[in-house]
Amino acid sequence: MTVTVGWGLLVALVVFVAIATVASRAAGLGLARAQAFAAVRAIVQLAGVSLVITVAVQSIWGALAFSAFMFSVGVWTTTSRVGARRAWPWTVVAMAAGVVPVLALVFVTGAAPLNGVSIVALGGIVIGNMMTGHTLAGRRCFAELRENRGIYEAALALGFTRRESIRRVLAPVVAEALIPNLDQTRTVGLVTLPGAFIGVLLGGGSPLQAGAAQVLVLIGVMAGQALTVTTAASLMERALLLPPDLAESLQP
Repeated sequence: MTVTVGWGLLVALVVFVAIATVASRAAGLGLARAQAFAAVRAIVQLAGVSLVITVAVQSIWGALAFSAFMFSVGVWTTTSRVGARRAWPWTVVAMAAGVVPVLALVFVTGAAPLNGVSIVALGGIVIGNMMTGHTLAGRRCFAELRENRGIYEAALALGFTRRESIRRVLAPVVAEALIPNLDQTRTVGLVTLPGAFIGVLLGGGSPLQAGAAQVLVLIGVMAGQALTVTTAASLMERALLLPPDLAESLQP
């Protein structure tokens, strides 16, 4: 997809921001200022990132370094979202459990060429989705542990170990973190045409190439999120990946 950088782009962006802020003000949502700030921040960030990526994709090592930076930002973001910043080393383990196998398989099999552009493009997609899966799992699981502490304590009273007791609370909700990607995979081409498909198609690729790229991304993300979420849940059961309040209250 090619966008002409000029006055047309500037006018379109200004009008889009105006529509968003006016709609928010009219509905009393209180988000107008946040929307305007988000738009300006997005422009500045993407302008800077575009310059960095231009250099990074020139070599495999540069692309790997930029991917490592994206991974670090993803870890910082998701630990902040779930309130478990102190447990960031275990978040690294959980996210890496999904990112590393997926990207390794993609490049080892030759499904995508091993070059700077592919590493940054696919790395960004996979890392972003692992971050999302971890955030969904963390927020849902931690809320469940807080709301159903009685189940945890009852399991302990019945002789279950700490790990087994936490698992009994988490078991019914862990899978919920995988549902958004599962639904997108099921309905791709029927409800939506995701970014990878549109990007390849408008970039000059054939519909077959676009479909192949999107299938690779969707199924790869599905596999990666399954690994990330199950790894995160296992670490939660071991009381390693928990926010401070739960780490203190869920004592054996």
